[in-house]
Amino acid sequence: MENNFTPPNFIKNIISEDLKSGKVNTVITRFPPEPNGYLHIGHAKAIWINFALADEFGGRTNLRFDDTNPVKEDVEYVNSIKEDVKWLGFDWEELHFASDYFEEMYKRAVLLIKKGKAYVDDLSADQIRELRGTLTEPGKNSPYRDRSIEENLDLFERMRAGEFKDGEKVLRAKIDMASPNINLRDPVIYRIVHASHHNTGDKWCIYPMYTFAHPLEDAIEGVTHSLCSTEFEDQRPFYDWTIAETEMPNVSHQYEFGRLNLTQTVTSKRKLKKLVDEGIVDGWDDPRMPTISGLRRRGYTPEAIKAFIFETGISKNFGNIDPKMLEHFIREDLKMKAPRTMAVLDPLKVVITNYPEGQVEWLEAENNSENPDMGSRQIPFSREIYIERDDFMENPPSKYFRLFPGNEVRLKNAYFVKCNEVIKDSDGNVVEIHCTYDPETKSGTGFTGRKVKGTIHWVEATQAVPAEFRLYEPLILEEEAEETANVALEETVEGLVDDAPTEAGDAVVEIAEEKTFLDLINPNSLTIAHGFVEPNMKDAKPQDKFQFFRHGYFNVDTKYAKPGHPVFNLIVSLKSSFQLPKA
Repeated sequence: MENNFTPPNFIKNIISEDLKSGKVNTVITRFPPEPNGYLHIGHAKAIWINFALADEFGGRTNLRFDDTNPVKEDVEYVNSIKEDVKWLGFDWEELHFASDYFEEMYKRAVLLIKKGKAYVDDLSADQIRELRGTLTEPGKNSPYRDRSIEENLDLFERMRAGEFKDGEKVLRAKIDMASPNINLRDPVIYRIVHASHHNTGDKWCIYPMYTFAHPLEDAIEGVTHSLCSTEFEDQRPFYDWTIAETEMPNVSHQYEFGRLNLTQTVTSKRKLKKLVDEGIVDGWDDPRMPTISGLRRRGYTPEAIKAFIFETGISKNFGNIDPKMLEHFIREDLKMKAPRTMAVLDPLKVVITNYPEGQVEWLEAENNSENPDMGSRQIPFSREIYIERDDFMENPPSKYFRLFPGNEVRLKNAYFVKCNEVIKDSDGNVVEIHCTYDPETKSGTGFTGRKVKGTIHWVEATQAVPAEFRLYEPLILEEEAEETANVALEETVEGLVDDAPTEAGDAVVEIAEEKTFLDLINPNSLTIAHGFVEPNMKDAKPQDKFQFFRHGYFNVDTKYAKPGHPVFNLIVSLKSSFQLPKA
């Protein structure tokens, strides 16, 4: 199923009415990421919503980078975001950067000063927070709030000229310090940052805050429907105030949808960056990461991700979704696409003592029992093979139907074999087992002489290809603790980060994080196994996907795999208890 369209939803209804009434003639949306990290699964929903809705109504979508913070942005992030959007199957109409509009934003800020709607403040970040008030108490005016228009114009120009240090002065909108909406209590709209910008170099040392720049960008580009997640709902009055007071064309309006959250999953860019910086993962594209690049490297497909997002729908509500739902859709996507083959992750050698030495027999094996069009392959069989170590037990419990002394099992696509002897090392560990095979029981011959209860997979030993298997568990151990930590963190830094003219807000976040999610990292999130795959797998290329019998779906890694020595990432296990709710 191709999900480049959306199910029935409230935004679609709004757009339909806007077109019907003539409020808008052409739908223009935008996907506006900040290039301060890699995109994650939540961004995939935002990408899909913006592009799919515009496509449905014959409109267009711009890709725009909100690059207003040079300290945290990088060209690496810009390039990764472009790649992610294209990989998901979307293409933008126009490519823009907030920094393209810095001169226009500066002029609009000057206009606010001339109208008495903005002022230069000398208070520190801590002092601004102290006077800001709370949800139940109004804020207090800055002693610099009543500076004259002339003085504010002079100071703002000198800020641009580089006369002041970082954090020494800010430009604030002059709205209402007693507003019940804290976002309207004279928010900071410009701060001083002496840092080189990835796009404008050293041209600027003052930068607009995201909440001021964003509505101006939408207005400049003629965006008709500015779609964002519900945490920006309280910012909408300032969005509207900015467009109106800067006298921009009033065509843009903000609409909010519920964001996508997965349990046991970190989706804060700040937290994800900490995982990368501290070496807990091996990069933004680590297959344990919920980034789009991490999901791609692990083996997820854009079709599965879009089908998953389609199923979650578009509404004002947001909740925590079980990752098993995402896993369900990758299974559904791969079950008809992925060839099925055999891999042994924890090898135990088996010698078939009555099979002729030096003989190699080629057997036919189907590539996908659910998709006959995928055909079949030839696999070698000889006197020595590898099986999974846990497919043998010397002293098995009842109802154990795999291999044990005196028991007979079927080797998939091959013969019945019976265990006769167990070889151990000096420490008593099983290192090899000896079996005999029955040549009359060859798979596909129609043999019905007797039945066996167990079928196990195997790989022929002399031509087996050594392989590495990277097995994954959730990166976060406790979902409830992580959710609680997130709530505490949000309450601690509410309203501080975006409006803080220095890094003080970030410092609060860093301290809070140290006490929360890093303590929940699963030490067993990655396990590496070394085993063997069939010889036809020696030419497997990065991003090739397979179903390994009884193990799950795997993807050839893009970072560690080498010619002749494949490395496989576990995408998802074969089965899950998860079921989609019935319509």
